[in-house]
Amino acid sequence: MAQIHALLLLSPGPISADEVMEQLKISRGNANMNLRALIDWGLVYKELKPGERREYFVAEKDMGQVVKQIIIQRKKRELEPMVRLLDELSEVEGDSEEAQTMRKVVNDLKLFSNKADRALDALVKADSNWFFSTFLSMIR
Repeated sequence: MAQIHALLLLSPGPISADEVMEQLKISRGNANMNLRALIDWGLVYKELKPGERREYFVAEKDMGQVVKQIIIQRKKRELEPMVRLLDELSEVEGDSEEAQTMRKVVNDLKLFSNKADRALDALVKADSNWFFSTFLSMIR
């Protein structure tokens, strides 16, 4: 999926699934499945050319929007299910030392996860110029 996304990002114009297959030496199934996933993530769009029956694909080129879409999708697919599981685990009953230790670790993970969730929400809502300047200052 990352290779297809990179190919579309670097392409100056729309590319058909056949061109993706040819350039990356991948199967039709692989190309179609990953193009659909990129569309679902909001990172790639279909583009129709008049007189053509083929579908063409173009990547979102605004990096601020790309980062926001990736954050939204990763949060939905990874962080939110983990938070739900931690909620269930925090309800484990028992007075043993092991149960108490587990509840403490789970609660610590929940606190960290909730902070990460709020930070990611703030990034998604933030202006892309602010986001990139803040991010760059953090990694320096």
